[in-house]
Amino acid sequence: MDSILDNAGGTKRRFGARGEWWVVAQFTLGPAFVVTTWLTRGRAFDLSTWSTWIGIVLAAPAAALVIGGILSLGRNLTPLPAPVEDGALVDQGLYCIVRHPIYSGIIFAAVAWALMCGSVLGLFLSIPVFVFFDLKSRREEAWLAEKYPAYADYRRRVRKLIPFLY
Repeated sequence: MDSILDNAGGTKRRFGARGEWWVVAQFTLGPAFVVTTWLTRGRAFDLSTWSTWIGIVLAAPAAALVIGGILSLGRNLTPLPAPVEDGALVDQGLYCIVRHPIYSGIIFAAVAWALMCGSVLGLFLSIPVFVFFDLKSRREEAWLAEKYPAYADYRRRVRKLIPFLY
């Protein structure tokens, strides 16, 4: 599919112009990560029971980041990295402590899942998950900076993917 109809005016827009390929990649990477981690659970090196408990403990804040991020965005929520046309800059709620709480939550969930499965391969595969969301967020931030003049100041104040660290 080379182009899609724009909802606003019926004009054609090239597929990928708003970051659709990032979404396709995300929804391919996610299930591949989950299945690969599950299939390699307890193989090569058993992380033991403590890893399961650490994974469970890490899963709670991961879920909170995803759910809180979705709720804070409200009508601004979109799977695409391009901001919605009539949106507003969100810097409240979880967006006060991390610029991309949904991506952060997914990254933490990947690590939690690998730990719960006892998969060393899953832990290593969490690195490409982090890199993917770091790259996707860069594209998203370029569009946010173009759309919202206050984004530059927000970027200086709030960390990108790991609250208080990065």
